Amino acid sequence: MTVAADTTLARRHAFFEQAGLAAVYGVAGALQFSIAVAQILLTVALVCWVALIVIDRETIEIPKFAWPLGLYVVLTLVATAFSPDPRTSLLADKQMILFLLVPLVYRFATGSHASTMVTVIVSFAAASAIVGIVQFGVLHYDNLGRRAQGTLGHYMTYSGLLMLVIGTALARVLFGRNDRMWSALVIPALAVAVAFSFSRNAGVGACAAAALLLFLKDRRLLALLPIVAAVFVVLAPASIANRYASIFSLKDPTNRDRVAMLREGVLMIKAHPLVGIGPNMVQPLYAQYRVPEAVNLVNPHLHNVPVQIAAERGLPALAAWLWFIAGLAVALWKRQRDPSQRFLAAVGLSAIVSMLAAGMFEYNFGDSEFLMLFLILVTLPFAACRTLTRQSIP
Repeated sequence: MTVAADTTLARRHAFFEQAGLAAVYGVAGALQFSIAVAQILLTVALVCWVALIVIDRETIEIPKFAWPLGLYVVLTLVATAFSPDPRTSLLADKQMILFLLVPLVYRFATGSHASTMVTVIVSFAAASAIVGIVQFGVLHYDNLGRRAQGTLGHYMTYSGLLMLVIGTALARVLFGRNDRMWSALVIPALAVAVAFSFSRNAGVGACAAAALLLFLKDRRLLALLPIVAAVFVVLAPASIANRYASIFSLKDPTNRDRVAMLREGVLMIKAHPLVGIGPNMVQPLYAQYRVPEAVNLVNPHLHNVPVQIAAERGLPALAAWLWFIAGLAVALWKRQRDPSQRFLAAVGLSAIVSMLAAGMFEYNFGDSEFLMLFLILVTLPFAACRTLTRQSIP
């Protein structure tokens, strides 16, 4: 009876282990095409994780870098309690459930599974990039009123995901040991698709990630960036070249509006420094803080990650978020010094740098698909090393 029970237990463990891993792989790929499918697979992964905890009586393990996110959640709920419309704020808070991706990836994407997940992410992104290129070249998604967005609901989400994968693929080319050729082939398609989305913040983020990775490999490689920029200027369609040239122009109305939003954010922070105006309350309360030089009558958010967090949730929440980012960056920087960990650590660092650079002009941390892929990428380096301490039934 004991042998039979042990055999049954082992089979159940193997089933939930494999199903959970497949679901996590699925989340990483599906979120680049459908948030609904990705969330269903996320639920499957959570069920498998809970089942393994019950079957094996596993200790729930969370990487150290993620603890500040717990404080961020608490402070967000406090801000929600003081919101002028707690119900509206609470609806926005449900996005924080996605933080569970950190322990899920940490649990399932261990050892070589982490590298396999990178392959899954790059491959799905390649397919997504092709969709965007076809939209631009064939279906005339070639102007600011109709931009390439893949199968996703918004071009900002689409370009943000591709931006993260550009850093991931380049990190594999520079530091990886396997599948480097596939990643090298995919990068041009990813870059073209980002350009075709007309999303300047994603272009800035991708360049920042590329600069970091080239610096980590050999600082002399930074000389390649001006060459790439020159090629882009020569080959890019005029509409796209002009769009990226407008980054430096204050005559551009979107640039002027972003400057105005920074001032509006400061006013919100000054009015409510400890708990903010409430999650998801920027749009409803926008008129109260709108400055005369603002272009749009209303905006859904402030197009800047740190300012948005401080305005919505207060300065303590911003401090918790900065603690999370800084602690994560330091941990990854230490890991990239180890040749055996350098590839995935570089992936994580590139994700942070691109998120921060693009996040100065777009509230990407509040985008569900972007947040999911970001959390996956920064957790993989830690999950890959977890095979050294993991204890489970064979």
